[in-house]
Amino acid sequence: MDTMAELRLPPALGCLIALVAGGLTTLSAAPFSLWWLGPVAAGLVYLGLHALSPRQAALRGLCYGIGLFGSGASWVYVSIHDYGYTGVPLALLLTALFVVGLALFFAATFWGYRRLCGPRLAPITFAGAWVLGEWLRTWLFTGFPWLLLGSSQVDSPLAPWAPVGGVYLLSLIVALTGSLGVECLRRRWWAALPLAALWLVPLALPAQWTTPAGGPVKVALLQGNLPQLIKWTPEGQRRAVDTYLTLTRGLDEEVDLVVWPEAALPMFEDQAAPILARARADLPQDTELLTGILQRDGSGLNYNSVVGRGDVEGEYRKAHLVPFGEYLPLERLLRGAIAFFDLPAPAMTPGPADQAPIRAGDLVIGNAICYEIIYADLVAARAREAGALLTVSNDTWFGASIGPLQHLQMARLRALENGRPVIRATSNGVTALIDPRGRVTARAPQFETAVLEGEITATEGLTPFTRTGSWPTWLLAALMVLPGLGRRR
Repeated sequence: MDTMAELRLPPALGCLIALVAGGLTTLSAAPFSLWWLGPVAAGLVYLGLHALSPRQAALRGLCYGIGLFGSGASWVYVSIHDYGYTGVPLALLLTALFVVGLALFFAATFWGYRRLCGPRLAPITFAGAWVLGEWLRTWLFTGFPWLLLGSSQVDSPLAPWAPVGGVYLLSLIVALTGSLGVECLRRRWWAALPLAALWLVPLALPAQWTTPAGGPVKVALLQGNLPQLIKWTPEGQRRAVDTYLTLTRGLDEEVDLVVWPEAALPMFEDQAAPILARARADLPQDTELLTGILQRDGSGLNYNSVVGRGDVEGEYRKAHLVPFGEYLPLERLLRGAIAFFDLPAPAMTPGPADQAPIRAGDLVIGNAICYEIIYADLVAARAREAGALLTVSNDTWFGASIGPLQHLQMARLRALENGRPVIRATSNGVTALIDPRGRVTARAPQFETAVLEGEITATEGLTPFTRTGSWPTWLLAALMVLPGLGRRR
């Protein structure tokens, strides 16, 4: 499998193709959902890679990352400019720094790949290196596993692989499809057999690895659609209280569980206690209420939490916080430098990594607040002890961008990976109910005050991915890279 006759592209053309490949990866994900472009994008990055020096490969990776995050994470500009009180030039500069910073992960991945690996078994080593790069991006500098290559495959024929190995196995298969596809185009027909196997094996995999546990639970998700710019002002607090109390009073009496979104009431739990008591009094006796809320303790620490009223046991405190959104890195240096670094809400403290699920009535719920839903292994850990998953979020920060739709797609993939229904309650969309196979069964319109009612059924049993998490795929990726080490020309 030695690719001695490697295609050599002019440097400028190679960089242009990498930029385009990044944009194609964005198109493979929501809201465009052209999932088949994922392997095409990976193949374009692979094309001619082994004719490059490590430095040239790093530039190719940088260009791909800029194309990917410049198009797929463009919503960060909305957060910085529209809600961070930052002027256009500075917002563009900060967005560009964000995009280039993320693109450096691909630059480092492909620099290391060409520095250490040669053309031996190149299609396999390429896919392994790609996933190791995604692994690095998942945890380094708190991590940012957004727009992983496999996230786009929730509706593709490869989707049945998700309960087996999760999103990183999907990334591995998509990258391998791209590299093997290039080899097939070069008339290296040995690549056709493993390529066919990757796409045919899902036909023999179970459609669902878990089974229903108990009867259906009727839930109502409240979407307040309140303006983010005034949320933490006295007027914003009054509007939030009026909106959520009014929506709660108008609910169907047969609802079993009511969910308000992340920080639905812009105040601490001790301040909101009378309001939550009033809301609970407006509900039938056997109806439970869960809400996102801020908590504080006597030592001055603040938490982004989910709490309940009624027959509810336990609470959840967000463990993986958003830098610059919930806390400020290098606070002494950056606080007050520009308006964007002045958090509108109090700075948060992370909750414990190992937290018990919440029990609401007979439903045992694993929790992931907002950004946490993109961390596959964190969600798998919550799913092991729960029959359903709940994610409350405030996607108002993304505005009318593609960000909320990407966020929903990742929540769908978490449902598919773990064979658990997902309840997703958001401030202004996309509020949805997702079944254990990752399908949206009910959805509220974005940017409207709405109540979404529907049913979910808890499940029992564990998928292979829920049992093990991602480490088998990461180990497999490392083993796939090994044959190419020390053979670089």
